[in-house]
Amino acid sequence: MNEVQVRDERKVGTAYLLWLMGLVGICGIHRFYAGRYISGVIWLLTGGLFFIGQLIDMVMLPRMIEDYNEGAEVW
Repeated sequence: MNEVQVRDERKVGTAYLLWLMGLVGICGIHRFYAGRYISGVIWLLTGGLFFIGQLIDMVMLPRMIEDYNEGAEVW
């Protein structure tokens, strides 16, 4: 039998709360939430690409969550 695996839908508000953790030095948690595990590790190790990437993610975050919810493949 074919079973369809359903992923939990992610919320943009929760992603922004996780993004705020970057203000206290824990960058990248929002990327794990959005299913972007490789870049999440990079963000953790580099402080959100020296906080520049963290600021860019503030604008990109709704699209990242939308991609995750639509089932798009991300890296």
